[in-house]
Amino acid sequence: MKLEIGKIPNNILEKLLSEFSEPVRTEVLTKPGIGEDCAALDLSGDLCVVTTDPITGADDEIGTLGIHIALNDLASSGAEPVGLLITILAPANTELETIESLIKQIKEVSSVMKIDIIGGHTEVTDAVNRLVLSITAIGRTKKNSLITTNGAKPGDSIILTKYAAIEGTAILAWLFEKELTKEFGDEFVNSAKNLLRDISVVKEGIMAAQFGVSCMHDVTEGGVIGAAWEIGTASGYGFEIYRNRIPILEETRRICTFLSLDPLKLISSGSMLITTPNGEELIRIFNQNDIKASEIGRITFGRDFLLKDDDITIKITVPESDELYKARKMKGKI
Repeated sequence: MKLEIGKIPNNILEKLLSEFSEPVRTEVLTKPGIGEDCAALDLSGDLCVVTTDPITGADDEIGTLGIHIALNDLASSGAEPVGLLITILAPANTELETIESLIKQIKEVSSVMKIDIIGGHTEVTDAVNRLVLSITAIGRTKKNSLITTNGAKPGDSIILTKYAAIEGTAILAWLFEKELTKEFGDEFVNSAKNLLRDISVVKEGIMAAQFGVSCMHDVTEGGVIGAAWEIGTASGYGFEIYRNRIPILEETRRICTFLSLDPLKLISSGSMLITTPNGEELIRIFNQNDIKASEIGRITFGRDFLLKDDDITIKITVPESDELYKARKMKGKI
């Protein structure tokens, strides 16, 4: 069976992860599972929370993207970021200036986020044909503040912060800059590219953990639909979400229409899915802190994962490859 580009399909990944059914050591509080982005270790005090992620779907600003994506995973567990380990794999004949530019991005974002780069590895290798960045992030949280993806409960409101497909919109604006500029103009494309500034969910993640929510999951590959599917799978409950309640920026709508992509299935760092029985109160707190948040659905007692679009109800199945990879295949054909 040949695998498509992107995440390994969840039904296959679930089978592979079954090999690691229970932790061996008592310090390990979590086990790998669908939708669980972080591990937690009890080191006789605060919990140490660890996550790791590569950047493979983007070519531009990967230092900025990489750090924010790793920190967003920590935030989805309610953890405060502490340090990062950086691995850079560069293809043969890479220019030094390329690495210097990447390091500059990493330095700028880590300084703004007030975290340390504590180690890593840098290598030029013929094992890759374009620059690969992988980041391991380490954070801390109190024992009673750890949030997991599997904590959603029936009756919980499903809250989405910011907008769907923020990250994907920015990546597409960089990837199709020439084509989109011809169609929509410089100002529009620059606005879309600048959405990279909005892909952190650390602020809302820490606030939601302090508020006390059932579950959090940052929206990455697979978009809002994929993240909702992972929450339902991890928790063992169903959900209903409403397409017309999901906020989408005009830049996202126009770019996705131009490229014939579904924004709800497009990579979306910058958004967090949160479930809580006190949705209205959490939204009020977010709004007071200048964070847009919308209730887009509810967790249900059933096992069905449903997307409601006006009078049509669509049953959500195992997510396919992210729309970004479909877009990459179009490059040069439009």
